[in-house]
Amino acid sequence: MNDTLRIRSGTKHVVGKRFAAPVLLVMVTLAGCATNKSLMTEAPRVAEVSEVNLRLRNIPAPKQRIPVAVYDFKDETGQYREAANYQQLSRVVTQGGVAILIKALQDAGNRRWFTVMERNKLADLLKERQIITEMRRLYRGEEKVNASVLPPLKHAAIIIEGGIIGYNHNVQTGGLGASYLGITGDSDYSKDEITVSLRAISTKTGEVLTTVTARKTVVSVGLQASVFRYVKLDELLQAEGGFTSNEPSQIALEAAVEKAVEALIVEGVELDIWQFKDPGNGTSYVETLKSEQYKDTKDATSPAMLPPETKNATAISTTVPRIVISQKPQPTQPVRQTTRRLPPPYSNNEEPLG
Repeated sequence: MNDTLRIRSGTKHVVGKRFAAPVLLVMVTLAGCATNKSLMTEAPRVAEVSEVNLRLRNIPAPKQRIPVAVYDFKDETGQYREAANYQQLSRVVTQGGVAILIKALQDAGNRRWFTVMERNKLADLLKERQIITEMRRLYRGEEKVNASVLPPLKHAAIIIEGGIIGYNHNVQTGGLGASYLGITGDSDYSKDEITVSLRAISTKTGEVLTTVTARKTVVSVGLQASVFRYVKLDELLQAEGGFTSNEPSQIALEAAVEKAVEALIVEGVELDIWQFKDPGNGTSYVETLKSEQYKDTKDATSPAMLPPETKNATAISTTVPRIVISQKPQPTQPVRQTTRRLPPPYSNNEEPLG
C-alpha cells in the first residue's frame, strides 16, 4: 500500500498507482480550466418570463385602467435564515417585496390593468417637485408655478396593501438511498412554503374591497454518489460526487405575488369592483381560475359573495388646475349729479324730533 498514490480535489478522492497518471492529467486540466474566467462567472441577463408571469400578462383586458397606489409590501414573518450551529442575521426572504409587487401590477394584462402611482418613495418625489418650485421662484420670480410646467399629481382610486405573512421551513422532507458492493447513491429532498397576502382598499371610503392569499413552495434537492472498493488487493478506488439545487426564495416570492395579483383581479371581477372589456372571455377566465382554487374541496363550485358597499370604487375625480382669467379694468364713467327736492323733516301737525 506504500506505493499507491492518493489525490484529493474538493470532495473527490482517487487512490491507486494504476490511476495515478490519468488522474494527474485530469487535475492539471481542471486547474487550467479554473483560471479560465468564462467558467468562473456568467454574463448578466434579463430575467426570464416564467409561466406564472406569462399567464398574468395574457389576462384579458379590462374595461378601463385602474389607478392604484402601493405604499409598502413588508416582510411580516420576522424570520432569519436557518443555520445548523449559529444564528444568521440575514432575512429568510427578500426585503424588496414592494418592487416585486409594482412589477407584477404593471405586468397584469401587459400594462392594461393598472396605472401604478409612486407612493413608496413619495418623500423623494415631493422633494424634487419642491426643488422645481423653489428654482422657478428664485430665478424666474414666479410665486406660483404654472400648472403646465408642474401639473398636479394623479390620485389613486385603489390602494394595494399586503405583505409576506408566512415562511414555513421543511414542510416536507425526504430522501432515497442505496448501496451495493461499495457503490452508494442517495438523494435528499426538502420543501419550504412562502405565503403572501394582498388587499384592495377604496380611497373614497377606506373599505377593504377584497383580500386574497397565495402560496408558493421553495424546493431543494440534493444528489450524492460515492464509490469505495478495492479493484485489486493493493489498489483502492474511492470517488465521491454530488449536486444540490436550491430554488431561490426571491423567484418563489415573485411567483407568489404574481399569482396573488391574478387572483385579486379575478375576485374583483366577481365582486363587480372592475370588469373585463370582453365579458365572454372574462367569464371563462374566472371559471378556470376558480376551478383551480376549489379543486381540493368536495364542492368544486364557488359560493356567491356579497359585493362591497362602496360603489364605483375605481372612479375618482382628478384635480384640474384653476384657470385665472385676467379681466381688463373698465373705463370709469363720469358721475352725473342730479338735484332733488327733499321732503320737509316734519309736517305741520308733527312736532320736531328732539
